[in-house]
Amino acid sequence: MRVLVLNPGSSSLKYHLRDTAATSPAAGILASGQVDWPPDERSSTIRLHAAFEELNDTVKRLGPTHPEAIGHRVVHGGVRFSTPVRVTADVMAAIEGLSPLAPLHNPASVACIDAAGERWPALPQVAVFDTAFHRTIPDFAARYAIPEDAYRAHPVKRYGFHGISVEMACRDTAEYLAAAPLNAIVAHVGNGASVTAVRNGLSVDTSMGMTPLEGLVMGTRSGDLDPSIVLLMQHGGATANEVDQLLNHRSGLLALAGTADMREVGAAARDGEPGAILAVDMAAYRLAKYIAAYSMVVGRPDALVFTGGVGENSTLFRDKVVAWLGPLNLALDERLNSAVREGIRQISTMDSAFPVLVVPSDEERAIAESTAALLATPPMEG
Repeated sequence: MRVLVLNPGSSSLKYHLRDTAATSPAAGILASGQVDWPPDERSSTIRLHAAFEELNDTVKRLGPTHPEAIGHRVVHGGVRFSTPVRVTADVMAAIEGLSPLAPLHNPASVACIDAAGERWPALPQVAVFDTAFHRTIPDFAARYAIPEDAYRAHPVKRYGFHGISVEMACRDTAEYLAAAPLNAIVAHVGNGASVTAVRNGLSVDTSMGMTPLEGLVMGTRSGDLDPSIVLLMQHGGATANEVDQLLNHRSGLLALAGTADMREVGAAARDGEPGAILAVDMAAYRLAKYIAAYSMVVGRPDALVFTGGVGENSTLFRDKVVAWLGPLNLALDERLNSAVREGIRQISTMDSAFPVLVVPSDEERAIAESTAALLATPPMEG
């Protein structure tokens, strides 16, 4: 099946046209592209119109290889969505209702679904959820220590995110290492960032929580912080919207270094800019702490995996992270870490306690395959 995959992130809209029947992942990419957008324009009608004009032109040029279905990455599926689903008006309303839990993403997904439906009304659409992979996290890791009535009212728990990317990275790593079931620590580091403990191929803990705000230092998000900070802000007169804007849109690398782009932060750090040095050190230290903790959770990791835009491309960031992990007997090979190469690659030394790998993120392949599999299954009769 030819599936048009739409992947709206916190800083861009990626699109791929994938042929799921192709003999290899590379051969399956019929077209791809990316439209970058400022944070305040991710669900902008004007920006989406421009993106879909570009998409439509691409589809027209492909002629007979036009898409047969559309697959969407949706960040938050709440407690309702644990598997891919066909998009209906009810599903769209539910995704939109979860927007307060993923304010950088779910509104953009709803806008993309709506725009795709207007542009290609005859094509079936499928939503694939980032939270689904993390449904195996046990209660003692997923729950927060709050009263039962507060938990059930929302419900307040750790949902986890980047699940589509992490699950695909695990599949590729297991094949690369011939290790199944896989035990691994997977760091998906991009503008948004999280790290997941995978035991026997299943997610058992992850750094993001009820929303994508918890955990690592990210492009514009604060990551972990004392909840009393929010109370102090509110006591000082800040509204809920102002708190949300501060923590989701104005924090992280942006607050420390003046830019959310790790490429720019890394370059400034190499030039000795104090704010950039602090930003890289904080982000690397926070991730290293989680990796150390998750090595205990996993038991005996088969690998530490870096994926996502920063994880795949920032030599400096990977070096900073692994430098903290000497007590785990991890060590990078400087030549391998600096090399530019396609595909999965090992960047650790031969005597490292376990391999450190760079695994290209391929969320679009996972979404295309999930979309094709769902649409190939006859709908259940009611």
